[in-house]
This record gives sequence, structure tokens and C-alpha cells, in this order.
Amino acid sequence: MAINSNVSQFLSKIKQGVKPNMYQVSINWPDALGQGKGTNDKDLVDILCKSAALPASNLGVIEVPFRGRTVKIAGDRTFDTWSATFINDEDMKIRAYFEEWLADINSHQNNASPLFRPQTTTEGYMANLKVAQLEKNATTNGGSIREYTLHHAFPTSVSQIDLAYDSNDQVSEFSVEFQLSYWTAESKSAAESQPPNVLENVPA
Repeated sequence: MAINSNVSQFLSKIKQGVKPNMYQVSINWPDALGQGKGTNDKDLVDILCKSAALPASNLGVIEVPFRGRTVKIAGDRTFDTWSATFINDEDMKIRAYFEEWLADINSHQNNASPLFRPQTTTEGYMANLKVAQLEKNATTNGGSIREYTLHHAFPTSVSQIDLAYDSNDQVSEFSVEFQLSYWTAESKSAAESQPPNVLENVPA
């Protein structure tokens, strides 16, 4: 049976849609970073994050042969790396924080690990990251449609910044890649997490 539809019905369903340029990124930085350096500067991440992504996950498939056929059953879930691109502030403070974070996980010269305690406490090197999809009419009081929390995350790569005499009319930027254990998501209207938080009794 054909479904009757028109532009008005389409607009009533999509409404204003979801705009990919309306988002917010925040990082719960390890306390050891930037001690004595004006840690309030780390809040610049929200403003200077040029691009990011809502996180992805994948469900593996187990193929079982059965009488000339291949039966497929669900396997284990894996979570992709997450990356974001940041605009360089004039003092390169944000980049310095990321570089320090990496150095505290594994130093450049001595192969030492000053913060090698894999937890998200004040002494560990892992942190929880948040990325929120905002409404078009978002205000300072809210406006988040859906918020994703990336649990037990830490950076593994800070990209190079290319320099050139002919790089005119540009502001430098760099990308950071993070590893994470899993993510949860919460909608604006309900405290529903996806996937179900089976680790809810494990300290974050």
C-alpha cells in the first residue's frame, strides 16, 4: 500500500533536524596536569574544539558452519578510537596540556610512566570525556539532545602541525586520538543509557 506524504508532513517529522555544527566537548582532565599553570585554561577545549564525532561501536559476528550453511550469531562488542581536532590558541596552552598528558603516561626520554595508574581518579591517567549533540536553539541552561560519555579514555596521539612560509590566512590546528573502554549515552528526556551500563557498580 502506498504511503501518502507531502512536504508538510515531511517537515512536521524532521522539524529543525539535527545540526552537526551544534555540539559541545568537555574533558574531565586528570588533576596532575597543568599544576601551577592556571588550570582554568583547560576549559578552552569546549570553545576550541573545531570538530569531533559522536562515538561508534561495532558488534562482532561469529560464523558457525552448520550442514552446508553458515549460521551467524552475535559476538563481542568493540569501541572505535575517538578523535577531535582543536584550533591552536595563541599560547598553545591546549596542545601543551595534551602533550603533558601523553608524557605523564609515558615520558619521552626515560620510558617512565609517572601517571601509569589506569583509573579515572585524581591520580590516574584515564579520564571521562563528554560529547553532546545540542539543539539549534541551545542556551546556556541546557539544550542538549543527547550526551555521550566516553569512559576510561586517554590520548594516544597528538598530530603534527605543518609549518610553511606560504600558509597564509590560516590558523593552525591539530588532532588528538583517544582510546576508550566503552561509552554510554543519555537522552535529553530520559536517563536511558545505551548500551546498558553493566559496569554501573564499578567505580568510574
